[in-house]
Amino acid sequence: MSEPTIGEQELALLRHIADRPDATVGEVAEAFGQSHGLARSTVLTMMERLRKKGYLGRRLRGGVYRYRAETSSAEVLRGLVRRFVERSLGGSVAPFVAYLNETRDLSDDELKELENLVSKLQAERHKGGE
Repeated sequence: MSEPTIGEQELALLRHIADRPDATVGEVAEAFGQSHGLARSTVLTMMERLRKKGYLGRRLRGGVYRYRAETSSAEVLRGLVRRFVERSLGGSVAPFVAYLNETRDLSDDELKELENLVSKLQAERHKGGE
């Protein structure tokens, strides 16, 4: 079974919640909803959608549901990138790397981070081939 899809606003909300141990709808509506121009009812709807998709869990405490992320935002992002590469790029990262080369918008820190990732990949490949 494939992973449930998640929209940009849902991802932003999930990342907001993942940065906290748990949160009520009211807390999220106040912190996230207000800054994004969302009504409390919209925040509740989004949180319930994320819960039904398996991204959030909730527990009743003191008569109030407290929501928590079931997975880290980093894991969610990895899944989204994986799906993007599989669906949009036919499973190949080469078009993405070509895009990075053409944009010239990478900072020195981002370029160094990419170089470190490539070095790790190469080390793992060599270790696996021994």
